[in-house]
Amino acid sequence: MGTSGISWKLPEHPKLPKGKTVAVVVLDGWGEAKPDQYNCIHVADTPTMDSLKQGAPEKWRLVRAHGKAVGLPTEDDMGNSEVGHNALGAGRIFAQGAKLVDLALASGKIYEGEGFKYIKECFKNGTLHLIGLLSDGGVHSRLDQLQLLLKGASERGAKRIRVHILTDGRDVLDGSSIGFLEILENDIAKLREKGVDVQIASGGGRMYVTMDRYENDWDVVKRGWDAQVLGEAPYKFRNAIEAVKKLREELKVNDQYLPPFVIVDENEKPVGPIVDGDAVVTINFRADRMVMIAKALEYEDFDKFDRVRFPKIRYAGMLQYDGELKLPSHYLVSPPEIERTSGEYLVHNGVRTFACSETVKFGHVTFFWNGNRSGYFNPELEEYVEIPSDSGITFNVQPKMKALEIAEKTRDAILGGKFDQVRVNLPNGDMVGHTGDIEATVVACKVADEAVKIILDAIEQVGGIYVVTADHGNAEDMVKRNKSGQPLLDKNGKLQILTSHTLEPVPIAIGGPGLAPGVRFRKDLPNGGLANVAATVMNLHGFEAPSDYEPTLIEVVDN
Repeated sequence: MGTSGISWKLPEHPKLPKGKTVAVVVLDGWGEAKPDQYNCIHVADTPTMDSLKQGAPEKWRLVRAHGKAVGLPTEDDMGNSEVGHNALGAGRIFAQGAKLVDLALASGKIYEGEGFKYIKECFKNGTLHLIGLLSDGGVHSRLDQLQLLLKGASERGAKRIRVHILTDGRDVLDGSSIGFLEILENDIAKLREKGVDVQIASGGGRMYVTMDRYENDWDVVKRGWDAQVLGEAPYKFRNAIEAVKKLREELKVNDQYLPPFVIVDENEKPVGPIVDGDAVVTINFRADRMVMIAKALEYEDFDKFDRVRFPKIRYAGMLQYDGELKLPSHYLVSPPEIERTSGEYLVHNGVRTFACSETVKFGHVTFFWNGNRSGYFNPELEEYVEIPSDSGITFNVQPKMKALEIAEKTRDAILGGKFDQVRVNLPNGDMVGHTGDIEATVVACKVADEAVKIILDAIEQVGGIYVVTADHGNAEDMVKRNKSGQPLLDKNGKLQILTSHTLEPVPIAIGGPGLAPGVRFRKDLPNGGLANVAATVMNLHGFEAPSDYEPTLIEVVDN
């Protein structure tokens, strides 16, 4: 980190005093949605958060926490905890996901990274397998990235490559898979002329093979495993274009739901099963539909389906798909390198900082907040406390999680007078929301609200300031909906539960006895997002933010 030339001294804010204790509270998975029975935040008893919303209208607003506001490529990309905390801490929007991969491929940096070096060990004696969505949709993957990776890997010693395709038809037009296959086969033919042994080895439709999410249906992943790893599938073909055309025609299925197929040679033997000594890369950049296959490829201890064989491979994701699980442990493109985060600036300006959460979100309020950087900036001014999360149970069994312990530790840090900023993450809405258990999520929201009260009461006692916000939505909508917003039912008439994050905005509230009179949210930033929070917090500490930060959400009006 070449930070030697940086001027760390922040200018003082002309109207806001220094020296107030500021609590920054992040409610994980706490968005704002229409009140109905599937909005667990609405159903739960949450008097503290309600009072913030119903208090002074100029002290409460919504901010964007998904899509471009957090550096993701499209407005259909829901936020997540990693990019959310990156934005909250960095005060600027950094490329995440697809843009990051584009930059790494264009610069060639992808081939110098730890992940590529790790899989490259297999090139001499093994096969490189590329698994992912064949599409130019740009939501989960992009065909041009696959083309560049194929070319780049073959130029760097991959002599035998097998591609396992998943057809799209969801983010792109149905039937477009054939055109994508023709482009891919054309590239493959050119590589073969150069003496590289490249073939498509298997395929299937994204909604039926491999790309399930949120542990909805492990059979989807198993069908992919059987075709990709074992070389077994109900349909066998000599080439992929013929496979897709025939299956579409004869079974009357669309691209999304093509059954799994394998490509075989003239002896009916599969051309590309995954075996010991091979390398595997999942090429999707979007995480949600890669986590399950990543678990199957990476975890020795695995019980979701019978893998039959678990080959000794070197596996890397295009990116790391889950920052909490650190999954996969190897990846081709690292998260963005974020320098000059708000935390680092504030420590350089003497702001003593306390950060706390439980295990599942501790990294978010430290590592991700600090720009994907481990450790302290200055151990004499900082203390980070991790409370161990419950293990061996799903979070709906203990929906209170460690919220009250986090709040009590934070209260003690505030009342102890040793810190100028306390920063916490309360994970309940997100972690319990992911289980899809509506009753438990209601309990989770109630407890998170109680935790907020404990922290705000302490801020009241020391004459401090609070900022309460969230990193993305989850608990505010627990059901899948049709285009007009009505809950969807499955074929048995049962409610389809939504376990994922959402596209909803999140609240931010400011207040406390230390908040200077005349501070209010500005009216001229209607599209403000999480990245605007850092400058806001710096102001509340009595400083102006650096000039390249996203603008502050607050202004001071003379009463």
